[in-house]
Amino acid sequence: MSEELSGRLRAAAGFLRTFIKWLVIAAVTGAVGGLIGTAFYLSVGGANALRESFPLLLWFLPAAGIVIALIYRYTHMESEGTNAVIDSIHLGERIPLTLVPVIFASTVLTHLCGGSAGREGAALQIGGGIGWSMGRIFRLDDKDMRLATLCGMSAVFSALFGTPLTATIFALEVISVGVVYYSGLVPCLTAALTAFGVTRLFDIAPTRFAIEAPALSADLLWRIAVLGIACAVMSIVFCEVMHKGERFISRTLRNPYLRAVAGGAVIIALTYICGTTDYNGAGTAVIARAITEGEARPAAFALKLVFTAVTLGCGFRGGEVVPTFFIGATLGCVLGPLLGIPAGFAAAVGLVALFCGAVNCPVASIVLAVELFGSGGVVYFAVACAISYMLSGYTGLYSSQKIMYSKLRAEFIDIHAK
Repeated sequence: MSEELSGRLRAAAGFLRTFIKWLVIAAVTGAVGGLIGTAFYLSVGGANALRESFPLLLWFLPAAGIVIALIYRYTHMESEGTNAVIDSIHLGERIPLTLVPVIFASTVLTHLCGGSAGREGAALQIGGGIGWSMGRIFRLDDKDMRLATLCGMSAVFSALFGTPLTATIFALEVISVGVVYYSGLVPCLTAALTAFGVTRLFDIAPTRFAIEAPALSADLLWRIAVLGIACAVMSIVFCEVMHKGERFISRTLRNPYLRAVAGGAVIIALTYICGTTDYNGAGTAVIARAITEGEARPAAFALKLVFTAVTLGCGFRGGEVVPTFFIGATLGCVLGPLLGIPAGFAAAVGLVALFCGAVNCPVASIVLAVELFGSGGVVYFAVACAISYMLSGYTGLYSSQKIMYSKLRAEFIDIHAK
């Protein structure tokens, strides 16, 4: 009996030591990620504000592209990106710390001069680099290094978007769809909450939208389901255009400097043809207008897709998630009234549903809806996300992402997203 009790006490002590270890590591990682994430958030925001004040900065986009290409060439970071960070978790590969300043500067330059991109790609790369480096500092073993990397990803994502729960679930869910690293729940949540707390010290308000969710009804549910189907289709189109567009541009224009100049010139031309800067940068003002005012141009979602595909396909840096927010919100805003759904609410549903289809993270998407819009319409959000996840097939923004289980049956498949 005493031996059994002694064994249980030793086991309990082991759990407690691990718990304390990860509280410390995750808190430090979250603090560092929060500080760097805050600096990145303010830099990207400042770059967009400066471009809006000085529209002629758009003409420097080709030059910015050349600078970005030079930075990546001379730091030997050409092959590094979000897919490399995901691979590092699958395979235990090293994430160079150099990636942090490189993606930071390149994303700010892209936004400053009017490229169409988001921030989360940089957030995952910056966070991955920070987490991996923290793991080295704390001398973690191979398996714990992977958890430290997830902590960094959660921290910077949380700092940028002000959504600590989504940041936690997203980091755990995006790596291998169908398999969640629950051992990372406490570390990632601690890092995300710490980073979120750091941003609040700098008075950075989290992104939130006040929307009025319709009462739950069977009639509206089927309309939301149709919108979910539309978002699934659009997520496939988005991923296919992004992947195939990048490959086509790389084959057609093999010189990275020529690609940058050509891409910058195309974005400048498209901006003047459209007669608006709505599609440059992240486009957060357009997203907010679609949700809060129920207003969006009919072709906004398609134009944003073109702007983003050209920008990222030609070597500029940033992320694809905020563009999915833009495309989903404007698509929902346009289709909502046709389906008998209030335009603003349809925009909110479209935002999370298209995000879900593109990243294959249904739980994170539903949590995102609650953090951004409140819990009032959570059933509608869940229905749209579930449908978008299932019908988006095995496409995805990140080709290194593994889909472990079939979306159609209880079957282990272990394939990469297409």
